[in-house]
Amino acid sequence: MKATDVRALSADQQQEEILKLKKEHFNLRFQGATGQLENTARFRAIRRDIARLKTIMRENRAKDTA
Repeated sequence: MKATDVRALSADQQQEEILKLKKEHFNLRFQGATGQLENTARFRAIRRDIARLKTIMRENRAKDTA
């Protein structure tokens, strides 16, 4: 997910996307523990997407309060 895509989402949609990614990350951890995980690079991509979403949400909050 690109930053421009994230900025186009509303605050509620950004929260929903974070929850969706956290659930996916949780499921991937279980797949890794049971040896069923095929794409290990997805871990990194999910972590970065969550960080990107949180960063943009923080920027928006700072912009609203300033």
